[in-house]
Amino acid sequence: MIDLIEKLSLLNGISGRENEVRDFIINEIKDYADSIETDPLGNLIVFKKGVEKPKNKVMLDAHMDEVGMMITAVNGDGTLEFECVGGIDKRVMLGRAVTVGKENIAGVIGVKPIHMVSADSKLSMPEHMYIDIGADNKEEAEKAVCLGEYACFNSEFVRFGDGFIKGKALDDRAGCAMLIEMIKSDLPYDMYFNFATGEEVGLGLAGTAAYRVNPDYAIVVETTTAADLADVPENQKVCRLGKGAVISFMDRRTIYPKALFDRAFELANEYGVKAQVKAAVAGGNNAGIIHKTAGGVKTITVSLPCRYLHSPSCVLNKEDIFESLKMIKLLAEDFANA
Repeated sequence: MIDLIEKLSLLNGISGRENEVRDFIINEIKDYADSIETDPLGNLIVFKKGVEKPKNKVMLDAHMDEVGMMITAVNGDGTLEFECVGGIDKRVMLGRAVTVGKENIAGVIGVKPIHMVSADSKLSMPEHMYIDIGADNKEEAEKAVCLGEYACFNSEFVRFGDGFIKGKALDDRAGCAMLIEMIKSDLPYDMYFNFATGEEVGLGLAGTAAYRVNPDYAIVVETTTAADLADVPENQKVCRLGKGAVISFMDRRTIYPKALFDRAFELANEYGVKAQVKAAVAGGNNAGIIHKTAGGVKTITVSLPCRYLHSPSCVLNKEDIFESLKMIKLLAEDFANA
């Protein structure tokens, strides 16, 4: 599965421009799925028949989009103005290599060099950044790039240390990989899967897919910020790499049903799956819209702990990936027969 995650990580697909990712997923699952549908907002809705018909309809969701940039203007010197798509910390952007548009034009996020700024400004974040694609002037840049084109981090996928991987867009391409693996497997019950668009901009586009499927239960497969870093106090290390699947009790958009939260840990204990509580109330994901769809959907989120989220260097632990896959399979089967 790590090879699959690598392939997905290297694809480009900011919110609203997920075509490349969607096409790749369709090609991966076309021989395994019983139906594949793209809704008007770009969500990829997949049905996979299992051995038995379930008592309850279950939908699993992971989002295809990644954070990135969109080109908003071309300057006279050929550099590109941009707006961030999704939440990106400026500190991870300075000097980073990017690719622009469908042609993957090479560029770099530029900023005034340190020896040209005042002493007072050296310790502050720059107010202005731009993308340099090596164009000499506006006319040359406009031949290569049009307004509304996207830019993505250009970051290689690396295996390192004791079971760690690094790459861009692991939020949530790792989740997409887990759903693909389930679709390729023999399922005990019929299942629905949604590969969602637009999660990073908070528009809740997964709601349209949930409305179409109208599930009884939903499992949102995500990544979440791991705070197991040297300069973070122990009581603020809300989840850790190597400790397994992360189960949330609440975030900024959803209060998860206590019965589902408890059931996840009951299953983890029964089957020896590594799982941990996300000890913070922060952020949000597609659960925020899915659980409010139609007549209401019982929803839980299972996340991978990820260091350096929304950066060119997201870091995951391989063991967490496989433990999380076990967790979502157990939950899906349990909910289907609840």
